Parts: sequence; C-alpha cells; structure tokens
Amino acid sequence: MDGKSKDIKQEKIEKLKEVLPEIFTEGKIDLHQLHLTLGEVVVTEGERYVLNWAGKTDAFKVLQETTTATLVPAEKESVEFDKTGNIFIEGENLEVLKVLQKAYYNKIKMIYIDPPYNTGNDSFIYPDRFQESKGEYLKRIGDKDEEGLLTKEGLFRKNNKESGHFHSNWLSMMYPRLFLARNLLREDGVIFVSIDDNEVHNLRLLMNEIFGEENFVSQIAWRRTDNQPNIGEFAKVKEYILIFKRNDDVPGLYKMKLTKRAKKEYRYSDKNGDFRRAILLDKTRGRHKYEIKTPSGKILYGPWMVKQVKMNDMIKSDEIYWTQGGDEQPYGKIYLHESEGQISNDFYNIEYGTNQEASLEVEELFRARYFDFPKPIALIKHLATIGSRQEDIILDFFAGSGTTAHAVLDLNKEDGGNRKFICVQMPEKCDEDSEAFKAGYKTIAEICKERIRRVIIKLKDVIASETKQSRLKLDGHSCENRNPNDLFKNKGLDSHLRGNDTLNLDLGFKVFKLQPSNFKIWRSDIKEEDLPKQLDAFEKPVKPESRITNMMWEILLKSGYDLNTKVEEKKIDGCDVFFVADNEIIVALSKISEKAIKEIITLKPKKFICLDSLFSGNDQLKTNTALQLKDAGIDFKTI
Repeated sequence: MDGKSKDIKQEKIEKLKEVLPEIFTEGKIDLHQLHLTLGEVVVTEGERYVLNWAGKTDAFKVLQETTTATLVPAEKESVEFDKTGNIFIEGENLEVLKVLQKAYYNKIKMIYIDPPYNTGNDSFIYPDRFQESKGEYLKRIGDKDEEGLLTKEGLFRKNNKESGHFHSNWLSMMYPRLFLARNLLREDGVIFVSIDDNEVHNLRLLMNEIFGEENFVSQIAWRRTDNQPNIGEFAKVKEYILIFKRNDDVPGLYKMKLTKRAKKEYRYSDKNGDFRRAILLDKTRGRHKYEIKTPSGKILYGPWMVKQVKMNDMIKSDEIYWTQGGDEQPYGKIYLHESEGQISNDFYNIEYGTNQEASLEVEELFRARYFDFPKPIALIKHLATIGSRQEDIILDFFAGSGTTAHAVLDLNKEDGGNRKFICVQMPEKCDEDSEAFKAGYKTIAEICKERIRRVIIKLKDVIASETKQSRLKLDGHSCENRNPNDLFKNKGLDSHLRGNDTLNLDLGFKVFKLQPSNFKIWRSDIKEEDLPKQLDAFEKPVKPESRITNMMWEILLKSGYDLNTKVEEKKIDGCDVFFVADNEIIVALSKISEKAIKEIITLKPKKFICLDSLFSGNDQLKTNTALQLKDAGIDFKTI
C-alpha cells in the first residue's frame, strides 16, 4: 500500500495502453502514431472549438495530484453508527472526493450538488495564485484557528467581479470536483447541478467537456420563488438544474409517478382495470394503410399508427376500445396498472417547492432561520425519484444546510425505500453575527449534522404515531407511546403491522472527518537535511497520535472498501484482529504471534495486512509468515 488516493493520470494512461498499445513509444504517447491510428479524429491544427480559461492547466494539476489524507470516524457525533448506511463527511470536498475514489469508483447512482453560484459575494476555495504549489495549497486548506475551525482568511477566497479572473476562478474550482465526481458515478448514473444566470453558460460548456456533450439530458428551469420581486431591471424568479448522464448508452433516468391529474385520464375500465385511450387512427402521423371492419360492419382505411399484424393481434386479444356512434373508430388501451409513469419536463413550477418554503422547513426544525436560500425538500425528493431507485446511493458534496440528507430520509419514509446518502460539507466557520453562531453552531457542518439528527427524531415520532394508530385500528385497544421497534415484542401485533416498511427504515448516519494520514509517508523529493526524518518514517511508519480504529478505516478505504463495509474486531491468541468484509481481509495493528498467523491461514482470507513494526526484532517470523501466506495463496502486505 502506498497510502495514496487513486492516481487519475496513471489510470487514464493504463486504459489507453489497453485499447491503443501501438501509440506508445518508450512509455510515452507518440502523437504522430496516434494520428496515424485514428486519422481525422485527431485534431492537430491550432484553432478549434474548446473551453479555455486562465488557470485551466493548474486545475488539471490539482486534479491529478493524489492525496494521502484519510477519513476518521466520529462515533459520538453519529446516530446508530454501527447499523446505518448513511454517511456525513466533514472536510474540504476536493480532498474528500480524492479519498473516495478507490472505495466508491463507479458505485454512485445519483449526484446532486448546489455549488457557489459565483454571484460576486461567494467565498470558495480555488488556487488564486496560479503558481501555487501543492504544498502551499495543502497548507492553506489546513489553515485553522485556535479552536481548530477552518478560517475563511486562510482557506477561502472571495471571488469579486472586479477580479480579472472572476469566471476563471470559479471554473478552476468546479473542474476538478466535477471530474472526480464523474468517476464515482455508475454507468447508469446521473448528476444534477443547481446554478443560476451567473455561470449557467460556463457550467454547460464545462460539463460538456467532462461528461461529453452526448450525455447532456436537460436544463431545467425551476421557479424558485412564489412572488415576483420588483427590483432591478428584470425580475429574477428562476434558477436552473443541469442534468448529465455518465453514459449515453445506458438509461439513467426514471419516469415520475403519475399525478392525480394524470390518473384522471384513465377514465375507462374493463375486466382488466382502468385504462386510457391511445390513438390508432391518425391522418397526420399514421404511416400504415389497410382496411379494418368495425363491430357494426363499417370499413375504415386508416392511416394507422401500427402495422396490420399488430392491429389484428390487438383486436383478437381485446386490446381495442371501440367508440360508439357515427364516429366509430378503434383506440388502443393503456392500463393504469401497467403504466411506468410519465417523463419529467424542463420546467418546474412552485409545486416543487420554493426558497421561501425551504427556509420555513429549516426554521421548523430549529425554531430559527439559519439559511437564506436553501433548496426545498420537495425539489430534491423529485430529483431523487427520477434519478435513483430504492437501494441506490445519492451523493451531495456541497451539502450546505443538509437538504439532500433530509430529502432522502423523507423519501424513504414515503415509499419504504433504502436509499443511502453521502453528504460532504466543509467545517466552514459561521459568521459571528449570525443567528446560527449565537445559537452555538460554530460551523455550517455542525448545523447540517444537527438538521439530520432532528429530522431523524421527527421521523421516529411520526412512525411511532402512525404505528400506534395502525395498532388501534387493528385490535381496537389503546397503547402507550413507545419506540416503534418495541412494538415487535408484543405477541398480539398483527402481521400487517410487522410488515410495515417504515419500521425498518435506516434512521441514522455515520460521521467521518477528513484528517491527515495516520501513517508517515515516504517522500522521494526531500532535501538531504530532512533525510533523518524520512528514515525515522521508514522505521516507525505510524504517527504517535494515531488510534488503532482510525488506522483500520484508512487501510479499508485505501484498499478499495467503502465506509459501510462490515468490520468485526476479534481476538486470536490474544491479538486484536480486524475481519473486513466477512474475512476478505484480515488486519492486525497492535500485535501478532506465530500461533495467530497459523490460525489466520486456516481462515483463508484473500489478504492479510499488518504493521511491519509488529515483526520488530523477529525477522525470521516475518520471513516465515510471508512464505506461509504465499503457499496458502493469501496476499500479504505490511505497512
């Protein structure tokens, strides 16, 4: 293990070597050979259609740099840490996305983000000094005050419109994050990005470059306010949501549930249920001409929307609805129970919620207004409905007020789903004059976590109340308030109640925090005077302050296992050992013995990982261990 995140550049090179090995000469890409291989597909002339900006090269460099950072658990800030599959990560989102590359590559079904809109009042992270080194950048994103909170003075840069790099700074901030986010999407994955007039044009071009123009789905206009302001030259009442797919060849979006209004169209019925009519005779669009005879003997000639063979089959199987009277003609039947719903459109009116409603939703939980323009739950729930299914993972790496987490929990409650959220929010310090700061919330991340906790409490109360009412209806007896899960203990509980999906909801979340690696990293670019420190890192790779549990999570992540992987701690011959993913990996970080190693071999894991220092003073044990594990077909790694 090298302790680093996925190397994006090297991964691209390896993929090229697989499909185009002939373009490589002495390990380098031969552009002449590439042109010979692909011909006119390769553009070599200077002028071409391309999105460019000041600092794009530096944005590439930021993207390609690996990280040695890790995530450490914060069990005390979590709810049901050992049971839940929902995740909240506190940390700078670019570094977090890099940390997640190995464990979540190609696993996320849906991403929703609400990034800074670049209005001229935003503060966000970008390398405003284009010659800034990786070390300087890392130092800046680590700038903290005496309480350990990230400081705006060090971490953030306010992007003023007067800046000569106003749009460039924003693009440099967005590019690496969107690129890394794409890697996490499944082949059928989709991404939704909220934006307004300030950068929608640039964002569309940027996403065309990253996701491919062919993967553009839609640009939704969402009416964000239920009133019209009377300021400025033109009232602004809408924002946009850009939608892109990971792969144009794979369907990524689902149909909406039918609205009450849409269901009214199914006003006909027969023995098979309610149905609506489908046009078969169409003089404008019909392409097929042939004769059919109506039940009354009338002859119709078309043109028809279906071929004659299909029409005959529909008549035989009673799939035709015949109108009565002088205009007698056939219609197809589309049954309500077979409907997959209706496709979404590119204009969302106030029925999907407004900023005002969203502010009230937060205010209802906190009894105070902490955010001016959060997104409404209804909007994100709708996007989750068309962008995911009940077992999918939804990622939001600009979590802000926590609307995405709230929406996922709420939607699961509605349809019995088991969607999981991963929300990432930087511990951005609240303004000291804000109501949130006065209430004791020092960072945006703290507010976000507290919102999730309060939503969970609220949903538990709702479920308990609904469960109580269901029981009253079923047995006619009163029952005291109690935890809904306790109701399972009552022998008289009806089986219908036992099967209630809402009682099995995941109402918890794990909190992780971005931290430097627990291990000292070997560097090849050091100066001669720093060599003694590097030799110490080689001999004692674990940092003194590192906890065993934190080291285990780091090894798990950097081995490609996600944050919901099953981990059990057991003792073997007095040695504390971690069993990962049902014995796929066994990890020893405190001590090891010859007897323990023999027992581990009998368990036949795929890999055994331990600290090299556990063999200190016993080279023979290490050599024998390596040989025995090799003979048993078990991969052996030391740190």
